[in-house]
Amino acid sequence: MQLIDTHTHLYLPEFDSDRDEMIRRAVDSGVTKLLMPNINVLSIVSMLDAADRYKKICYPMIGLHPTSVNEDFKTSLDILKRMLPERNFIGIGEIGIDLYWNKSYIRDQIEAFRQQVRLAIVSDLPVVIHSREAVPEIFSVLEEFRGEKIRGVFHAFSGTSEEALKAIDMGFLLGIGGTITFKNSRLGEIVREAGIRNIVLETDSPYLTPMPYRGKRNESSYIPLINKKLAEVLEMDEESTASITFENSCRLFDIR
Repeated sequence: MQLIDTHTHLYLPEFDSDRDEMIRRAVDSGVTKLLMPNINVLSIVSMLDAADRYKKICYPMIGLHPTSVNEDFKTSLDILKRMLPERNFIGIGEIGIDLYWNKSYIRDQIEAFRQQVRLAIVSDLPVVIHSREAVPEIFSVLEEFRGEKIRGVFHAFSGTSEEALKAIDMGFLLGIGGTITFKNSRLGEIVREAGIRNIVLETDSPYLTPMPYRGKRNESSYIPLINKKLAEVLEMDEESTASITFENSCRLFDIR
């Protein structure tokens, strides 16, 4: 049984003391590919170092996270755009809009998101979307590109069933992580409506740790716990949900 963690920040300092062991635990648990969205200009060096050290296991993306957007975001985007042809990046991410922490840069976040969606279309790459308290704004930007070749993942999906179906209709998959294991999580109903063909698995490690490890550092070896809960919710066997989400991920990010 093979699994993919489509969203891990394993290059962050939280893993500096045991990164090798953490990746070994993931591979030993059947999680054979770890996909790494970028955060900002400062994080890209450590992310690429991880990609070089763990070839054919760790795959990098490039993008500017919305919480890293400020008045100088165009300079950051220019740097990242120049780097894009230099490496084999599998996606544009993590990009989007986050109005939970700070709404001061809402216009800049929207413009940064718009520019990176356009970059993904031109580059023929999927996008990984971060959306927090910003679903209407996200859809508004995506509607500007309706009819163009856009695809990707709504990372850590936390919207309604209606929003999930709209995202799917626009060509996106839903990133399902540790929150599906939380008590009283609404994700069960949403994934049943979405269907297994529209789902990929992720951790967002070191964040959003699934039960029973909630409150501790998350890591990719916990993907089987998420897959187990998904299989339970969908009334499927774990091998089937693993196989289908694996194929969904490989197809979207063009990895094998």
